[in-house]
Amino acid sequence: MKNVTLPGGEKVPALGIGTWMMGERASARKEEAESVRLGIELGLTLVDTAEMYGEGACESFLGEALAGLRDKVFLVSKVYPHNASRTGVIAACERSLRRLKTDRLDLYLLHWRGSVPLEETIAAFEHLKSQGKIRHWGVSNFDTDDMEELQETPGGEGCAVNQVLYNLTRRGPEWDLLPWLEKHDVPLMAYSPIEQGRIKTAGVLAELAAKHNARPFQIALAWVLRNPNNIVIPKASRPEHMRENAGARDIALDGDDLAALDKAFPPPNRKRSLEML
Repeated sequence: MKNVTLPGGEKVPALGIGTWMMGERASARKEEAESVRLGIELGLTLVDTAEMYGEGACESFLGEALAGLRDKVFLVSKVYPHNASRTGVIAACERSLRRLKTDRLDLYLLHWRGSVPLEETIAAFEHLKSQGKIRHWGVSNFDTDDMEELQETPGGEGCAVNQVLYNLTRRGPEWDLLPWLEKHDVPLMAYSPIEQGRIKTAGVLAELAAKHNARPFQIALAWVLRNPNNIVIPKASRPEHMRENAGARDIALDGDDLAALDKAFPPPNRKRSLEML
């Protein structure tokens, strides 16, 4: 099992489970719950959600799917920017806890920058930590200048992770954000690591999949996992896809593989604004 170390020393799985758009269709809930539970059985015990996902529907779905498994899971949720005030964060967290049927979150993230001053949001996060309602806090969709501002804000050094869009077709963070995070020992959590299934699988991904006796999407996941500071949270609504995701942990890409991927999916040659989905 590959792990990533958070600031403070706690280790979490490098490969977890994303849940965006889960729990929104009644016809799919049973299979989605089976997939999540299988993922946890396979060691993908970091589970990510947000109050935004289905306006709470995903959290409610997970509250049911994780029944009896809560203590095995490192549970992550996110707060809307418009709820990021001192009192708003606390109220939003309480709603998330009720939907998730738990008494604490392991990690609570600000979903993206909004108009609320960062010091207010940090103060609310720290209050929740002091109450045992959350164990760690972090941010999402923060570019390098946002992280610098956060670091300069009182209490900002408490940030445990930055969750951003990062995959073979979205390599912008490599220009300056990834180096900044590595310098400050803040893990990057990569969402949509296979671009929601839209990464082109023909060509080099198919060739490397054949070489490693794997699937193309597994190669794409292994590429994001290559960095020891990255946490990766692909979604898998079906058990067979969850097994496939878990198998990406066993793929070791060599120098030739990485060079071939760089040629097909070139790294950035200039600063790009952080992309979001």
